[in-house]
Amino acid sequence: MKIKVGVLGATGLVGQRFVQLLADHPMFSLEVLAASERSAGKTYKEACNWYLSEGMPESVKDMTVIKTDPKAKEFEDVDIVFSALPSDLAKELEPKFAEDKLVFSNASAYRMEEDVPLIIPEVNEDHFALIDIQRDNRKWDGAIITNPNCSTICLCITLKPIMDNFGLESVFVSTMQAVSGAGYNGVPSMGILDNIIPYIKKEEEKMETESLKILGKFEDNKVKFADFKVSASCHRVPVIDGHLEAIFVKTSEGAEPEEIKEVMEKFDPLKDLDLPTYAKPIVIKEEEDRPQPRLDRNTGKGMSIVVGRIRKDKIFDVKYLALEHNTIRGAAGASVLNAELYVKKYL
Repeated sequence: MKIKVGVLGATGLVGQRFVQLLADHPMFSLEVLAASERSAGKTYKEACNWYLSEGMPESVKDMTVIKTDPKAKEFEDVDIVFSALPSDLAKELEPKFAEDKLVFSNASAYRMEEDVPLIIPEVNEDHFALIDIQRDNRKWDGAIITNPNCSTICLCITLKPIMDNFGLESVFVSTMQAVSGAGYNGVPSMGILDNIIPYIKKEEEKMETESLKILGKFEDNKVKFADFKVSASCHRVPVIDGHLEAIFVKTSEGAEPEEIKEVMEKFDPLKDLDLPTYAKPIVIKEEEDRPQPRLDRNTGKGMSIVVGRIRKDKIFDVKYLALEHNTIRGAAGASVLNAELYVKKYL
């Protein structure tokens, strides 16, 4: 029997990705679409200005959108909610849902709370153990489980096999981030066309802190943050989907580009679990001019990180390019994969 789920913030860009991924999902039955008061009472096709190039799934078009109210009767039989809420609304509403439901959140509001797991399934599955601690602390029957910032996911997936095999001493990352990461109305066209915006609010701080929590160890009922150094510089570029990152890594033990490539190619920790949204985490391109957003962002149905130009660096040990589909792997797909893994192994 499928688990009944709902989406909070269903009409926004990330909410639409949730709807697209969940509409015909083999493990989940999409029962509730929630949004703002101005959308409530309308059918989804009336309330939603569909932004995705893939068409709106037929099964959701005539569903009635409801107000994002934790006490609404429509949520009574729902076991899991996926949150695409803005951070301020997530701060207020997610705990109310978490009293009796699992909340898989793409929002940043609770990511760095000590008792909230910040999960990338291939990287730190053991951090799910924080759920029991969270329930004890907050007297909830449910829980909040978060996925990281989109650019952090791309970085950490590529760092995990390096860290496990060679250790990490310092990391520098420079991002070229797509406009969809800011939401449909986030960057005016006159601001981004023929332009690069060299600042994304709070993005660098998120990458520099979230990555240390994710790659940290779960010890003594808490996460001990990783002790390597991370420096990030984040920039918005005129690309619709696909964050490209230039990553420079100094390892603890020293590593050659071919060694880095080998451990990345072997990295496939969840391959035997048959999770519907899962794809090989890292796909390596050998061409000298890859990865490119337009050509590579949909690799693994948007769930794979595409890596290329792995090469020696004169200051760090190695440098490479990594590409992620930011609204799939970096947002909605990340939450859905978290839920699939948790249901498969822990529920």
